[in-house]
Amino acid sequence: MTAADTRAPGRLTLPGQSRGHSVPHRISGTLAAPGPVSHDRFRILFVCTGNICRSPIAERLTRHELAARLGDRAAAQILVESAGTWGHEGAPMEAHAATVLGEYGADPGGFAGRELLDEHVIDADLVLTATLDHRAQVISMGHAAGLRTFTLKEFTRLVRTIDPATLPDPLQGASVADRARALVRAAAALRGWLLASPPEADEVDDPYGAPISMFRNCGEEIYHALDPVVTALTGSRLA
Repeated sequence: MTAADTRAPGRLTLPGQSRGHSVPHRISGTLAAPGPVSHDRFRILFVCTGNICRSPIAERLTRHELAARLGDRAAAQILVESAGTWGHEGAPMEAHAATVLGEYGADPGGFAGRELLDEHVIDADLVLTATLDHRAQVISMGHAAGLRTFTLKEFTRLVRTIDPATLPDPLQGASVADRARALVRAAAALRGWLLASPPEADEVDDPYGAPISMFRNCGEEIYHALDPVVTALTGSRLA
């Protein structure tokens, strides 16, 4: 991740409480044949540049909130991962990012950075990126990714307009994965109908190399963007 990647803080737990061609260079990986589709699990992939700051924060905050709202067993229906378009393979999370996650009660432990590969996109039911450039890079990899790839803040805007009553209800026998897939389809259908936001409004700035205060700002920005998404995915708010 470099400083050149930077571009211009619902309710989570408060701190302290198919298939096609691949692009060249670092983004491309070995093309994997899609495995059998599991309708029991839904996979979310967060993408930034180095996979040591923004996408790890989003990944671990999402895991934390899913478990808090659904319990560990139901939360296991949603697998949350992350990768970077120029990912530092095997690298630890940036220390400030880990600190911020701890302040939100999320677990930063055991993280290892990953370079974005074709199979990550193939396997994902929803790809949420930090910036529009990341989104474009994911879509350029092919794999019918266009309808399931959004920036995080773009997806939040779309989700806010979806009536939750139109989604499958886990209380009525639907699985969490069924609800999540319906949410993605609804968001994709709405994308061309909503008035576009200024590009910077749909992006999360890169805090790499910045002081802890900037990482806290980044964490707060991701935190606010995730709350309506996690609520829509689960149909549940924290009390």
